[in-house]
Amino acid sequence: MSGTESDSIRINKYIASSGLCSRREADTLIENGQVTINGVIAVQGSKVNNGDIVEVNGQKITPEDDMVYIAFNKPLGITCTTDTRDPSNIIDYIGFEERIFPVGRLDKNSSGLIILTNDGSIVNKLLRAENGHEKEYLVTVNRPYDKEFINKMESGVPVLGQLTLPCTLKPVNNKSFKITLHQGLNRQIRRMCEYLGYKVTKLKRIRFLNIILGDLEPGKWRYLTAKEKKELLKDIK
Repeated sequence: MSGTESDSIRINKYIASSGLCSRREADTLIENGQVTINGVIAVQGSKVNNGDIVEVNGQKITPEDDMVYIAFNKPLGITCTTDTRDPSNIIDYIGFEERIFPVGRLDKNSSGLIILTNDGSIVNKLLRAENGHEKEYLVTVNRPYDKEFINKMESGVPVLGQLTLPCTLKPVNNKSFKITLHQGLNRQIRRMCEYLGYKVTKLKRIRFLNIILGDLEPGKWRYLTAKEKKELLKDIK
């Protein structure tokens, strides 16, 4: 095989990086003799070097290593802009080695999950409101809310000259709730609450489609798993 040992990557990792399946599922394919490297049946531990041709059941696969997809827990005070003239910009804060940009935005005084990528082909697809992509938030308001508040939030309130689409609200306590939106109007949740006489004191995005914030610490980021990436890209086709 071409290349050097330092350039090589284990075959199961190479297959997983293509988005075809998980590393464990790749192991099964290898064990079953369904994988070849340059026409030779691969075995566990085989290495792939630059220029090698990898096929699974006769179909060539290519890793998406040049495409970056990361989940970031944006802390308060960071601005979702690529404009580095803004000292609070998200790009300088993360300091990623490659050029990436955020998918959508969160207000400077909101926190939580932001997806960043260098894959420009998916950004518009992910942001199109008509696609109905789910976004879930944990929200705290300044005073106890009631059943009427829940009903009105779920059925829609006037925001920016239009009625918001139906959404789902799940109470956490008498001042906090989880809300799932299918659109992304500017400062939508804050405007919805303000219309009903409430002020948002905390707002954190905890899910975007299939990507869950989980226990990722504020200011930290992680790569999407192969499974997350595969499902995310499937959802936007």
